Amino acid sequence: MLEQSRNQKNRTLGRAERRELIAWAFYDFANSGYTTVVQTTLFNTYFVGVVAGGVGGLSPGLATLLWSLSVGFANFVVMFSAPVVGAIADIKACKKRFLLWSSIGCIVSTALLAEVGPGDYKLGMALVTVSVIMFAYGENLIAAFLPELVPEEQMGRLSGYGWGLGYVGGLLTLLLCLGYLHWATQQGMGEAEAVPATLLITAVIFALTAAPTFIWLRERARPLPDVSGERILAASFGRLRHTFREARRFRDLLRFLITLAVYQSGVSTVIVLAAVYAQQVMGFDTQSLIVLIMVINVTAAVGALICGHLQDRIGSVPTLVITLAIWIAALLAAYFAEEPSQMWIVGNMIGIAMGASQAVGRALVSKFSPAERAGEFLGLWGLVNRLSVIVGPLSYGLINYWSGGNHRLSLLSTLAFFAFGLLLLSKVDEARGRAAANNFLSCGDS
Repeated sequence: MLEQSRNQKNRTLGRAERRELIAWAFYDFANSGYTTVVQTTLFNTYFVGVVAGGVGGLSPGLATLLWSLSVGFANFVVMFSAPVVGAIADIKACKKRFLLWSSIGCIVSTALLAEVGPGDYKLGMALVTVSVIMFAYGENLIAAFLPELVPEEQMGRLSGYGWGLGYVGGLLTLLLCLGYLHWATQQGMGEAEAVPATLLITAVIFALTAAPTFIWLRERARPLPDVSGERILAASFGRLRHTFREARRFRDLLRFLITLAVYQSGVSTVIVLAAVYAQQVMGFDTQSLIVLIMVINVTAAVGALICGHLQDRIGSVPTLVITLAIWIAALLAAYFAEEPSQMWIVGNMIGIAMGASQAVGRALVSKFSPAERAGEFLGLWGLVNRLSVIVGPLSYGLINYWSGGNHRLSLLSTLAFFAFGLLLLSKVDEARGRAAANNFLSCGDS
């Protein structure tokens, strides 16, 4: 009972100073430029059109497949390794150290992508795979600090601030890269020649804006005694086995992780393929697509901030119900849209829902996680996110292929993820899940 009392006290007395909270949130600002530039807008199209499809001589379909395989393989690796990495970080109380190494790995591999030119698709695939893995580890580890920083009734707000700053960081990084591309073309450089330098810009921004996190964020956890060497890995697997054996005590966490896996598959599909839909179905050109992505980033930041506060007031599950309803309305609007102008309305709806659903999901998993197992449980959150990146876009692509390129039919499959997720969410009891985390009695840690 003494251990249980201490765990509850540690959980409820998370009171970090303002500077430390800002430093935590700024990591979302720092790493979002990577996803925006490398995975969403610039390097992915550069890889398909120039690196693999240019001198590489590969067909656009094969080039796209190679890109998808690189990202998919990286997420597959993270899916199985992230919970183990999180458990080791908990045992050794080294989340910050692991976060530093994963950040360095992502920054360096991103910078090295600047050396990838036409025909270097094998090198590009290798570096993209490494960067995605390192980014995902960092995303999980920074989330694992959340239960240590603020009381659970403030987790939604802080998570929302982080996601909001993240969308701002992604937007500003993209704007700087686009500004450089404009300048480079004015100097007579082709766009394909100028794109590699944007990877250096992205890496530098990541490194500079992540610095406050490593200067001010504190590691509050304490390592378990007498666990070293080979015993660390054995202990980490032991903790995971113990968690699964005790799964009945965290049934709402497990139910929510299943729910998250379903609706996040829809979110991942929209992130990866919204631009394709806008281009192929609604006739958007490249410039319009970039502006649309910027609009989505702005509204996503607003959605994250608003719903971060809202979930602290009315609860995470009711807030998520509202968010999933917005997702469903947005995709229905996209399905019936006939004019490009209608996609701007859809884009704003998607942005609000995207920022809200991601912020609320992270905070709810944190509320359902015992404080001393935060790294491990947020590793499971990362596992679910990686699984969704594989399942969602793949389902869209297969339906699109089987239907002969019918994007509207494929969109309905994405809509189904949100509708089913909303149904599953009704089985999650937020109060019971929080109580299970607060009452967790740590036993069998080794």
